[in-house]
Amino acid sequence: MEDKEVLKLVGARIRALRKEKGLSQESLGEKGGFHFSYIGQIERGEKNVSLINIAKIANALDVNLIQLFAYVNEDIKVTKHEADLNEIIILLRKLNPQSVKLVKNIVKEILNNN
Repeated sequence: MEDKEVLKLVGARIRALRKEKGLSQESLGEKGGFHFSYIGQIERGEKNVSLINIAKIANALDVNLIQLFAYVNEDIKVTKHEADLNEIIILLRKLNPQSVKLVKNIVKEILNNN
């Protein structure tokens, strides 16, 4: 994989997570301590962002580093099971903490009864 392709994949994933969270480039930049134009350059694959800044961006997006790099390449073939799990995670991220706890308890009950 070429360097430029890696930068574009990571930038695309950051953009997708930012939009999923309903953040503008400016608001993500403010949360992470960056100028919005820097966020734009990262998202377009124009900047080779450092690991420290990647960690700051992940923190600003309220995701861990693993989530930041999950499914960055849409061409990666995932099983139906993995796709379903990813969809559940996306839905759960949109809930407030109290609703997440409720869903967790429901899932535990279902699994305990199987």
